[in-house]
Amino acid sequence: MVWLAAVAGFVLLHAWHLSADFPNQSVWRPDWAKYTDEGWWGDAAVRAHLFGHWYLPGDFNPAVGAPLMPALEWVVFAFTGVSIEAARALAVLLFFANLLLSYMLVRSKWPRWAGLLAVTLMAVSPFLYCFSRLAILEPALMACMLACLNIGVRAGRWRRPAAAGALAGLFFALMMLTKTTAIFLLPAVSWGLVTGLRRGGLPWPKMLRSAAAAAVVAGVVYGGWLLLLVRAGLMADYRYLFFVNDYAKPPNRLWPLFSLYWSFHGALWINRVVVPLAGIAIVAAAARRMAAWSRELLRDPVFGASFWAIAGYILFMTVQNHPQPRYFVVVAFFTFILVGISTAAMARGNNSRRLALALIAVAAIATVSNAKRTLDLALHPQYTWIDAARALTSYIDAHPNGNRLLVSISGDQITMMTHLPAMCDDFGTVDLQTRIAQYQPGWYAAWNDLDPGTLQDLHTLYSLEQVASFPALDDPERNVLVLFKLHPLPGGLVRPNTLELAQPLPGDKIAVSIE
Repeated sequence: MVWLAAVAGFVLLHAWHLSADFPNQSVWRPDWAKYTDEGWWGDAAVRAHLFGHWYLPGDFNPAVGAPLMPALEWVVFAFTGVSIEAARALAVLLFFANLLLSYMLVRSKWPRWAGLLAVTLMAVSPFLYCFSRLAILEPALMACMLACLNIGVRAGRWRRPAAAGALAGLFFALMMLTKTTAIFLLPAVSWGLVTGLRRGGLPWPKMLRSAAAAAVVAGVVYGGWLLLLVRAGLMADYRYLFFVNDYAKPPNRLWPLFSLYWSFHGALWINRVVVPLAGIAIVAAAARRMAAWSRELLRDPVFGASFWAIAGYILFMTVQNHPQPRYFVVVAFFTFILVGISTAAMARGNNSRRLALALIAVAAIATVSNAKRTLDLALHPQYTWIDAARALTSYIDAHPNGNRLLVSISGDQITMMTHLPAMCDDFGTVDLQTRIAQYQPGWYAAWNDLDPGTLQDLHTLYSLEQVASFPALDDPERNVLVLFKLHPLPGGLVRPNTLELAQPLPGDKIAVSIE
C-alpha cells in the first residue's frame, strides 16, 4: 500500500501547475515543442471555438494530417473554454490512461509487481513529467498504441478473434490519425497481434481472418479519412506536413550511420541508468536464449512488441535525421516496460535471480534519483512563457494598430494562451508575402532576432517598428519574445520582393540582430 500511495502521489503531481513553463534549465531545453507544438496541433480546435472556423486557408493547418488530438481538444474546450491549462489537462489525463494501459499490458502475463515496477519508473520519470504535461501528440499516440497492443496480445483468448483484430486495426488507424510517424510502429503492433494469436493456439485460418480484419479496418478508416481530404480539396495541406518534416540530409554517404548513432544516443535523454539497464536485459535474453527464462521472455508478445516499438522509432529518427527529445516519449514507455518484464522473467530462473536482484537494485537507485528530480521540478514552477504571452497581448490591446492579427512562429501557442488571433510566419501552404497581403496583420513577433527571409517578405508591404520585448523560457536562442508593429507602406505601395529587402530599410526601427 505504501508503494501504491507513493506512485499515486507522483502521478498526481503531473496535474499540478498546468500553466507553468516546460521546466527551465533542463537537459531537454532544445526541444521546440514548448514554443510551438501545443498551438500548432491544437489550432483547429482553438480556431473553431474562438473564431468559428477550424481552417485558415494558406496557413499551417496540421489538423488535416493529425486530426485526433485537435478533435479531443475541441470536445474538452466545449466544456472548459479555450485555455492552455485545459489542453494540458487533456494530455495529463491521457498520461494517466497510459499508465493504466501499460500496467494492463505487463499484466497480460507477468506478475503484479512487474507491472508496478514499470509504472513506478514511468510515474517518477522527470523526462515523462516534462513531456506528459505538454499538449503535444505523443500522449494520444501512446494511448492508442497501448490500447492496440492490449487487444493484440490477448487476441488469442477472444471468443471471436476476428473482432479483436478489427478493434486492433481501428486503434492503429487512430494512431495514424494522431501522428503519421505511427507507420514506424506497425511492426510492433503487428508482432503483438500475431504472437498474441499464436499464444492462444488458434488454427491458421482463424489467425489469418483476425490479421486480415485488422488490416482491412485500419485501411478503410485511414483511407476513408484521406478520401474526405481529397473531396474537401485539402490534400495540399496533407502533403505539406511531409514537406516541412523532410529535413535536409548531409552530402556524406555515411550520414545514416551518424544519424543512427545520435538516435541511439538520444535515448539517454530518458535516463542514463534505466535505458542501459533495458539494453542489458535485451542482450542477456539474446545471449542466454537457451535458458528457460530467456525463451519465455523472447516468446512473450509484450517483450517483442516493446523491442520493435523502440527499434521502429529509432529508425524513424534515423531516417528523419532530426531527433528531438519529445520523440523519445514512445521509447521511454517501452523501455520501462522492458525493464519490468525482463526483471520478472529473470526472477523465475534459478540461475538468473542474482541478475534480477541486481536489476531491481539499480532500478531502485534510479527511481529514488528520478523521484527527487521530479519532485524538485514540481515544487519550483515558473510562469515566464504564459506571462510573456499575456503581456504581449495586453500591449497589443493597449496600442491598437489596425488589424489585431499577429504573425509569429509561436502565434498559435499565443492564441491558445490569450485568444489573440495569429498565423504562422514560417509554415504555410502559401508563401508569407501572399498571406500577409490577404490577411493584413498589424503585428509581428520573433524570438531574439529577425530572420532575413521573413523580413524580406514583410518588407514587401510593411515597415517594422520594434516596440516591446518579453523575456520567456530558457533557450539562449529563444528567450526573448520581440514584438514589432507593422506599418503599411505609404499609399498602399508594394515593393518587389528582392534580396535588398532582407535588411533594415529607411522607416524601420529595429534594434535586434538579423540572422
